[in-house]
Amino acid sequence: MPNTITALTMPKFGLAMTEGKLASWTVPVDQSVQQGDELADIETTKITSSYESPAAGVLRKQVAEAGETLPVGALIGVLADAETPDVDIEAFIKNFHAENPQDAAATEDANAGEPKPVTVGEHTLNVRDVGTHTGTPIVLVHGFGGDISNWLLTQDALAADRRVIAFDLPGHGASSKNVGTGTLAFLAGVVSELLKTLKIEKAHVVGHSLGGGIALTLLRDHPDQVASLNLLAPAGLGKDVNSDFISAFVDSESSRDMKAVLQMLVHNKALVGRKLVDAVLRARRLDGARDALHVIAKACFPNGHQADDLRPVLAGAETPTQIFWGKEDEILSVSNASGLPDVIPVTVYEETGHLPQLERATDVNKAIAVFVKDPEAALSMARMDATA
Repeated sequence: MPNTITALTMPKFGLAMTEGKLASWTVPVDQSVQQGDELADIETTKITSSYESPAAGVLRKQVAEAGETLPVGALIGVLADAETPDVDIEAFIKNFHAENPQDAAATEDANAGEPKPVTVGEHTLNVRDVGTHTGTPIVLVHGFGGDISNWLLTQDALAADRRVIAFDLPGHGASSKNVGTGTLAFLAGVVSELLKTLKIEKAHVVGHSLGGGIALTLLRDHPDQVASLNLLAPAGLGKDVNSDFISAFVDSESSRDMKAVLQMLVHNKALVGRKLVDAVLRARRLDGARDALHVIAKACFPNGHQADDLRPVLAGAETPTQIFWGKEDEILSVSNASGLPDVIPVTVYEETGHLPQLERATDVNKAIAVFVKDPEAALSMARMDATA
């Protein structure tokens, strides 16, 4: 039986991604790894994320060096059995370069999945709409101060069998900066109008943090538009919030201060790279951006507490719902998930902060994908597991 050789290539974290930087290798040459082990850190314009081994084997060759920026699909390393001769490794690398021009993936469909402006009432929203148009669509609602890049590892992973929409909330990203009253009810109303504009009668709503509170409010105010809820560290289930984070996130001016603030979002602090810090600071400096966040913060987190109690929404709703939380969340404590109805499964991830969709992307994506295919069946399975 011939020895197996596996190409390690620059991953594609989103349809708009054309290149990435190999920030560092996390394992040395000749080390054995299992499928799913972290091999390297890849830095994009938005975030630094780990590259997981696609198979078990030995890292025989690091083709790319730390610090190199390469197009998606470029060969960065080779995985093989320990017994595979070096000459076979070198022949594999040569053949790969001959058969897979490094710039092919970078130039193919470079503009596919690019966000576009959509007029929704008095707002212009930055919307990224991808996937097939079969099945009930998914809409992704980011958190306070975020944007569609928060779903960098989520949107395309869920778009294999259905339409998935991510967008910048008013006051965020490339959307217009009018946030009205800044309340969850106002923002949920905008989401409702977006769904109507996109001719989506009902959607599976995935909401993170403030976006989770918006999703719950959408269910309360427009229940016919919600097929299911997947909530990640949602607002609205407790009074406490890290008010120091909220104020510093809005008002920090220097890269050093903003990096310290952003590191509060994750358990793995290495995920916060310079490019991410610079991108957030640029977003703050857009006309009206900081003022818009101040309005939302005052409306949703007055005096350092959450303004909305949305637990009654979950207590009385029949809409299938599941919740994800990071055990080390420094923004909204996982204790907020205590005391919820037994019919709502809560998954708590160890060594995970406020962004489980980034730190536990594979697990979260799989759980959401299974859930939206048949929410009732997924809930039944979760309840069986809980009582086993």
